[in-house]
Amino acid sequence: MNMNAKQISFIDIDGTLVDDYGHVPESAQLACRQARENGHLLFLCTGRSKAEIYDSIWEIGFDGLIGAGGGYVEIGNEVLYHKKVQSQDVRHMVDFFNKHGVHFYLESNSALYASSMLRPQLERLIYGDVLNDEQARARMEQSPHPFIEGLTYGETDLYKDDVNKVCFLESSLPFAMIQQEFEGKFEVIQCTVPIFGKDSGELMIPGIHKAIAIADLLEHLGESQAHTIAIGDGMNDAEMLEYCNVGIAMGNAKPGLIAIADEVTDTLEQDGLYKSFLKHGLLAETSASLSS
Repeated sequence: MNMNAKQISFIDIDGTLVDDYGHVPESAQLACRQARENGHLLFLCTGRSKAEIYDSIWEIGFDGLIGAGGGYVEIGNEVLYHKKVQSQDVRHMVDFFNKHGVHFYLESNSALYASSMLRPQLERLIYGDVLNDEQARARMEQSPHPFIEGLTYGETDLYKDDVNKVCFLESSLPFAMIQQEFEGKFEVIQCTVPIFGKDSGELMIPGIHKAIAIADLLEHLGESQAHTIAIGDGMNDAEMLEYCNVGIAMGNAKPGLIAIADEVTDTLEQDGLYKSFLKHGLLAETSASLSS
C-alpha cells in the first residue's frame, strides 16, 4: 500500500469504535481525527441505523455513513440510497415476535422503536436486577447507557413504513426457527452485541451487505478499491473485510472474521483502531501520539 496516497477507511462501530458501554476510547477518537486531518476519508460502516449514530460519534468527524448493514448510504449531507423493508414483512415480523414473546426493536432513520417489554429486559442485561439490587439501580442512575436512552418506547403501532432492519434479543424461541419463519423475506443473521445473547439476531433485507454499499459509494466518489481499508469485529463485517484492499479484524473479533482477515489488531481497549491506522500510514508518527 502506498503510504502517501489518500486512504478510504470503513469503520464498524460496536466493538471497533465504541465499547460495550457506548464510549469511544480516547485513542480511537485521536486516530479518527488525525487521519482526517491528514487528508484520508473515514466512513462509518455499521449495522446501526442513522438514529443510533449519536452526536458523540458524529462529533469525532466522519465523511459519511453506511448504515443498516448496507441498506443506507450517506456521503456528507447527500443520501445515495435508502432501502426499506416492505410493509407486509414488517407486519409479519411484529405479529410473530409478539405472539412468541420475543423482545425486539425496529430501526428506522428517524427513531428506534422498542417492543412493549424491551426496556426492562435491556435494563436487566446492562445493569442487573434494578428492582431488587441497589448497586444495579445505582449503575443505571449514575451511568445511563446511551442505547437505552436512545430508544423510543410506548409506540402502540409498530407497523412502521420506514424500517431499515430489525434486532431481536435471545428468547426461548430457537434461532433456527426464526430463520425458518422468515426464509425468503429476511436474511436472519446473528447479532453482534454480546449482551443480547448468542441466539439474538438481526433481520436484514435480503441482498444487502456492507461490501455492496462500499462498492456503490466508491463508484459514486470515483475512488479506487485499491486505497480502501476495512476494520471490524463481527460476522456482518465479513464481506467488507474481503472486499476492501486491507481487511483488519479487531483482537476481540469473531473467530470466523479473524480467519478471513488480512491481519488482526488489538482490541478496542488496547488501542487496536489507533495501532492499525498508525501501521497503515494514516497517522503521522511525530504528531499523533497517545497521552501517557
